[in-house]
Amino acid sequence: MVNEIDSESLSQRLADTEDVLLVDIRTPAEIAQGMIPDALQLPMHLIPIRMSEIPKDRDVVIYCRSGARSYQACAYLMQQGYGRVLNLRGGIIAWARHGLPIVAPEG
Repeated sequence: MVNEIDSESLSQRLADTEDVLLVDIRTPAEIAQGMIPDALQLPMHLIPIRMSEIPKDRDVVIYCRSGARSYQACAYLMQQGYGRVLNLRGGIIAWARHGLPIVAPEG
Protein backbone atom coordinates (compact mmCIF):
# COMPACT_ATOMS: atom_id res chain seq x y z
CA MET A 1 0.00 0.00 0.00
CA VAL A 2 1.27 3.44 -0.96
CA ASN A 3 1.36 6.16 1.67
CA GLU A 4 -0.17 9.46 0.64
CA ILE A 5 -0.05 13.07 1.74
CA ASP A 6 -2.56 15.79 0.94
CA SER A 7 -1.71 19.24 -0.37
CA GLU A 8 -2.34 21.07 2.90
CA SER A 9 -0.16 18.69 4.91
CA LEU A 10 2.64 18.90 2.36
CA SER A 11 2.44 22.68 2.30
CA GLN A 12 2.72 22.76 6.08
CA ARG A 13 5.70 20.41 6.09
CA LEU A 14 7.46 22.57 3.51
CA ALA A 15 6.64 25.72 5.49
CA ASP A 16 8.12 24.06 8.57
CA THR A 17 11.26 23.50 6.47
CA GLU A 18 11.08 19.76 6.92
CA ASP A 19 13.56 17.80 4.83
CA VAL A 20 11.24 16.66 2.05
CA LEU A 21 12.23 16.10 -1.56
CA LEU A 22 9.52 16.79 -4.14
CA VAL A 23 9.74 14.84 -7.38
CA ASP A 24 7.64 15.89 -10.38
CA ILE A 25 7.24 12.88 -12.66
CA ARG A 26 5.17 14.59 -15.35
CA THR A 27 6.28 15.02 -18.94
CA PRO A 28 8.32 18.09 -19.93
CA ALA A 29 5.25 19.49 -21.70
CA GLU A 30 3.21 19.20 -18.51
CA ILE A 31 6.00 20.67 -16.39
CA ALA A 32 6.19 23.65 -18.76
CA GLN A 33 2.70 24.61 -17.55
CA GLY A 34 4.03 25.06 -14.02
CA MET A 35 5.39 23.05 -11.12
CA ILE A 36 5.62 23.07 -7.35
CA PRO A 37 8.62 25.19 -6.30
CA ASP A 38 11.93 23.36 -5.78
CA ALA A 39 10.72 20.04 -7.18
CA LEU A 40 13.12 17.69 -8.93
CA GLN A 41 12.01 17.12 -12.52
CA LEU A 42 12.18 13.39 -13.20
CA PRO A 43 9.77 12.14 -15.88
CA MET A 44 8.18 8.85 -14.90
CA HIS A 45 9.75 6.83 -17.70
CA LEU A 46 13.24 7.83 -16.51
CA ILE A 47 12.82 6.71 -12.89
CA PRO A 48 14.45 3.29 -13.42
CA ILE A 49 17.62 4.82 -14.89
CA ARG A 50 17.79 7.87 -12.60
CA MET A 51 16.74 6.19 -9.36
CA SER A 52 20.08 7.07 -7.78
CA GLU A 53 18.91 10.71 -7.67
CA ILE A 54 16.16 9.75 -5.23
CA PRO A 55 17.49 9.41 -1.68
CA LYS A 56 16.40 6.57 0.57
CA ASP A 57 17.22 8.45 3.77
CA ARG A 58 14.63 11.23 3.58
CA ASP A 59 10.96 11.65 2.80
CA VAL A 60 10.23 11.88 -0.91
CA VAL A 61 6.90 13.17 -2.21
CA ILE A 62 6.14 12.10 -5.76
CA TYR A 63 3.54 13.99 -7.78
CA CYS A 64 2.00 14.11 -11.22
CA ARG A 65 -1.06 15.81 -12.66
CA SER A 66 -3.78 13.97 -10.73
CA GLY A 67 -2.00 11.48 -8.48
CA ALA A 68 -2.50 8.32 -10.55
CA ARG A 69 0.94 8.07 -12.19
CA SER A 70 2.68 9.16 -9.01
CA TYR A 71 0.84 6.43 -7.10
CA GLN A 72 2.27 3.88 -9.54
CA ALA A 73 5.73 5.44 -9.26
CA CYS A 74 5.56 5.24 -5.46
CA ALA A 75 4.56 1.58 -5.66
CA TYR A 76 7.50 0.90 -7.99
CA LEU A 77 9.96 2.71 -5.72
CA MET A 78 8.66 0.82 -2.70
CA GLN A 79 9.34 -2.44 -4.56
CA GLN A 80 12.89 -1.18 -5.09
CA GLY A 81 13.41 -0.69 -1.36
CA TYR A 82 12.34 2.92 -0.90
CA GLY A 83 10.40 3.11 2.35
CA ARG A 84 9.97 6.87 2.63
CA VAL A 85 8.01 7.71 -0.52
CA LEU A 86 4.66 9.47 -0.42
CA ASN A 87 2.14 10.13 -3.17
CA LEU A 88 0.69 13.64 -3.36
CA ARG A 89 -3.01 12.84 -3.30
CA GLY A 90 -4.75 14.61 -6.19
CA GLY A 91 -1.45 15.68 -7.75
CA ILE A 92 -0.69 19.21 -8.83
CA ILE A 93 -4.37 19.71 -9.63
CA ALA A 94 -5.25 19.43 -5.94
CA TRP A 95 -2.23 21.57 -5.03
CA ALA A 96 -3.40 24.35 -7.37
CA ARG A 97 -7.02 23.99 -6.28
CA HIS A 98 -5.91 24.90 -2.76
CA GLY A 99 -4.21 28.04 -4.05
CA LEU A 100 -0.71 26.79 -3.27
CA PRO A 101 2.28 28.13 -5.23
CA ILE A 102 3.13 26.99 -8.73
CA VAL A 103 6.16 28.33 -10.58
CA ALA A 104 7.55 28.18 -14.10
CA PRO A 105 10.28 25.57 -14.51
CA GLU A 106 13.87 26.77 -14.57
CA GLY A 107 15.76 26.69 -17.80
